[in-house]
Amino acid sequence: MNTTYSAKPSEVERKWYLVDAEDVVLGRLSAEVSKILRGKHKPTFTPHIDCGDFVVIINAEKVKLTGKKLTDKIYYKHTGFPGGLKSTTPEKVFESKNPERVVIKSIERMVSRGKLGRAQMTKLKVYAGTEHPHASQKPEVLDIASRNPKNKRSS
Repeated sequence: MNTTYSAKPSEVERKWYLVDAEDVVLGRLSAEVSKILRGKHKPTFTPHIDCGDFVVIINAEKVKLTGKKLTDKIYYKHTGFPGGLKSTTPEKVFESKNPERVVIKSIERMVSRGKLGRAQMTKLKVYAGTEHPHASQKPEVLDIASRNPKNKRSS
């Protein structure tokens, strides 16, 4: 009789990945990174255990949005007070002092909400420029731009 493997938190091995977000479409980047944070790329994936890996994203301010999303997409948040609905566009966020917030929020909305999702989001490190303080972890470079089917040329 076959049994289903269920990973234990002590058995999980974590790797570090480095992703360059320059000229990568935001949705494709977020989908791949959320899959890695969740651990779904591993054969030992267990839904109720945090078995994902660490991801470092650089050049978050140079991520690409398709169509007219840069100006027409609207992000809403509510302060909790009457009449406290605030809105902004990705263009305004990129011009602010924290342009990496667009990438963080996009990935955050793809990860499950709750205690497990919050634990997985702590393994995400996003930087607007090319510099990052995680060189000592020796992150493995992931080329997400080459995974885009539109970038592959047919011979």
